[in-house]
Amino acid sequence: MPRAVLEEERIHPAVRATVANHHADIVAQVQAAVAQHAVVVVGMHQNPYPRRARKALDQAGIAYHYMPIGNYLSQWRQRNALKLWTGWPTMPMVFVKGVLVGGADDLQRLLNSGELQRLLT
Repeated sequence: MPRAVLEEERIHPAVRATVANHHADIVAQVQAAVAQHAVVVVGMHQNPYPRRARKALDQAGIAYHYMPIGNYLSQWRQRNALKLWTGWPTMPMVFVKGVLVGGADDLQRLLNSGELQRLLT
C-alpha cells in the first residue's frame, strides 16, 4: 500500500524549491551512508531506542554505521526532514541493504526470526 505523499503538482511552484530542499543536506548524508554501509542506524542522543538497536546489533555481531542526529533539544528540524523523507515517525531508523526496516523493535523481530541475517547474505 503506497503511503500518502502530496503530489508535486499540488505544491505551488513558488514553494516547490523550499519543500524539495528542506534540510536536503542531512537527507543526502543518510542516503550516502545507506549506499555505503550494509546496516545503518540513524538515531539521536538520549533516546533509549537507538541505543537498544545498536546493542541488539552488537550482541548479534553485526557491523553497522551509526548516525546520531542531535538530541531531544537539538537538530529536531533535521530529524523531521528525515521523517518526511522516509515516512518513518520515530528514531531510530534502521536501514538494511538500502531498505528501511523500521525501528528498534522491528530490528529485534528481524533478528529473532533470522530474517536480518538472510537480508544480509
